Amino acid sequence: MRKNIDTLATLIFSSAEDQANAQRVSRLARAGKLRAIHRGIYTSDLESPLEQIVRPNWRQIAEHLYPGSILGYRSAQEGKPDSEGRIFLVQGNRARRIELPGLTLMIIPGPGPISGREAALNDTPYGKLFVSSEARRLLENLYTGRDAAIRTMGRAWVESQLSRLCTLRGEHKVNDLRDATRQLAEILGMDAQFKALNSIVSALMRTGDAGRLGAVDALARAAGKPYDPDRLIIFDALFTELRQSFPHVPDPTTSGLSTTNFSFFEAYFSNYIEGTTFTVEEASEIIFEGKIIEKRSEDSHDVLGTYQAITRQPFRSNPPGNEDEFLEWLKLANHRVLSSRPDKNPGQWKEKLNQAGSTLFVHPELVQGTLREGFKRVALLEDPLARALMAMFVITEVHPFGDGNGRTARLAMNTYLTQASACRIIIPTAYREDYLLPLKALSRNTDPIPFVRSMTRIQAWSAAFDYSNFQNTWKQMAECNAFSDDIGQHKLLHPHEIRNLVDKTSNR
Repeated sequence: MRKNIDTLATLIFSSAEDQANAQRVSRLARAGKLRAIHRGIYTSDLESPLEQIVRPNWRQIAEHLYPGSILGYRSAQEGKPDSEGRIFLVQGNRARRIELPGLTLMIIPGPGPISGREAALNDTPYGKLFVSSEARRLLENLYTGRDAAIRTMGRAWVESQLSRLCTLRGEHKVNDLRDATRQLAEILGMDAQFKALNSIVSALMRTGDAGRLGAVDALARAAGKPYDPDRLIIFDALFTELRQSFPHVPDPTTSGLSTTNFSFFEAYFSNYIEGTTFTVEEASEIIFEGKIIEKRSEDSHDVLGTYQAITRQPFRSNPPGNEDEFLEWLKLANHRVLSSRPDKNPGQWKEKLNQAGSTLFVHPELVQGTLREGFKRVALLEDPLARALMAMFVITEVHPFGDGNGRTARLAMNTYLTQASACRIIIPTAYREDYLLPLKALSRNTDPIPFVRSMTRIQAWSAAFDYSNFQNTWKQMAECNAFSDDIGQHKLLHPHEIRNLVDKTSNR
């Protein structure tokens, strides 16, 4: 039975300044109602391992033992004990090391908290502690003396952090931050750290020598090709999952009518999933008869533009061969799809940050560099489906244009498949959530498995129809619920399931 005393806090502190409380705590400890953790620190939890009590409550303990100290170095950035349970505090003029179960307080000599100056220089109050300012934190993490490897995030982290700040705030704001660190270095006696920071900022802004930079994203910025390092983590997760051989699903069409019919449904669904909705009859008039639906001229041209891109080179089966070609290919493809919408800047890289729901896509400044990094992974994959899915996800995750990103991404995917004489992929309306949710799982949780599973499944579905007769294909897809918006009521079926149902019915 748990012996924890509910009327007492989990942690109880005692100090000489409050004799009455100290005597009370002493009596409770002698009565076996408290356990001692450290001098002046007790717990009313008599059962749990002390490590499980101490580590989550590190802040209360630090406030009791070293009030007014500064949470600094890597602890200021991470906001929690490191993997070894260490917290780094700046206070006084003597280094100390305080060991508690599951927690080690590393006391680093240094000036007290900065306050009363311009905002960029002031350390932030944090209960009875302070957290080092951004400028101080950057300087602290450029420390290279004894125990630097455990005390700091390291120079590479500072380089990446400054590169990220250049993107998020602009170079002029980073210049202001450099000015703040210059002032702070004089106060803190960190001239050597400021010299290192100054050289990093100069290199990032291409006014200094980039030869000493070590972080790959900082080097990319210094070379004029900055990218989003967080996206590369996701790309690598998908790349690892795709390094396998997938069953070859052959193209079910032959040149001529079956290819035309497949291309129609590919274009129809690729637009429908983006909200450009027509009936099949309307879409067939747009594509096969050149009709422009009244009051929907731009939507009509979207469908036609997508179809034309699907059926024409280089978008049909000639994918790009290198990074430069990849960027140019994407711009041409997006322009082809959105050619009737000059207000959407077709074929031009986005100028504003875009998002879908709570998902923020890649910053405009990082678009080209991130696409280049993504293409490197596409080029390293050998299986055609693997290359196709990698290319599609890279484009979707970057979202490089103001509009038409989904259609451009699916077009790129299918180009790789046709090049390998494999079946292109159609995403029918009823499969919308099965397509989008795995994309979100990969983007937010770095989990590639649902995405790969979803796409291999829908490729098999796309290959299961006979595309030689338009009306028959349309009918078969309708029987499979492909056109259904209500996926709760009408799940997408495979043609084999329909045939099995028909066989069972005829045999009764």
